[in-house]
Amino acid sequence: MPATARKTQPVRAEREKTVDEIYERIYAAILEHRLHPGTKLGEEKMADIFGVSRARIREVLARLAHEQIVELFPQRGAYVAKPTTEQARDVFEARRLIEPAVLRRLVDTLTTEKIQRLRQHIELEADARRRGDKRAVIRLSGEFHTLLAELAGNSALARSMRELCMLTCLTIFLYDAPTAQSCRDDEHQMIIDAVAKKDRGRAEKIMLEHLDHIEGSLQLDESNGEADLEAIFRG
Repeated sequence: MPATARKTQPVRAEREKTVDEIYERIYAAILEHRLHPGTKLGEEKMADIFGVSRARIREVLARLAHEQIVELFPQRGAYVAKPTTEQARDVFEARRLIEPAVLRRLVDTLTTEKIQRLRQHIELEADARRRGDKRAVIRLSGEFHTLLAELAGNSALARSMRELCMLTCLTIFLYDAPTAQSCRDDEHQMIIDAVAKKDRGRAEKIMLEHLDHIEGSLQLDESNGEADLEAIFRG
């Protein structure tokens, strides 16, 4: 392999890794409700915080914008998405269509290892609740739904669920319905139990009721969009 090619590959891998790392840091901050809907993500400040170029930050923001997690406005910059009431309804409508399909595929491809993964996740949720770690509870509650999709083995479904769960998280934050209360752990356990018994009908029924409970808890509450980015990512 030419020396130039050998040098290019590690550089490209490192660049992609850095973009992925920054993306995941922002993703986690939103999922844990540390970044508010409407928060401005200034390129210069973000570049300084992460120690990268503004071009690198623009690449991350473009990826987040493609997933509708960030909104880009000409001459104004990038902001964490602030779903409207109509968009929130669209997200839950999409989840009601997708998540039953996820459960059906999961049941059809079920293994002992997959059930163990789900039960391990529930234990992490329970432990976070016992410790009173609200951020971990919020993050794990959202990740439960993406884990179901990942274990179902369909990459397109998993990607869609990841985006929908993030938009749900923003909606919950915006309308002031804490995930720790609205995404109830007992319902997660009931879903796993139904899947373990390969009872598709019951699993789907509980999931739809679960989504109804989350959506039903939403209450309109405006956010001012202000946040200390340095404290969030350097703290």
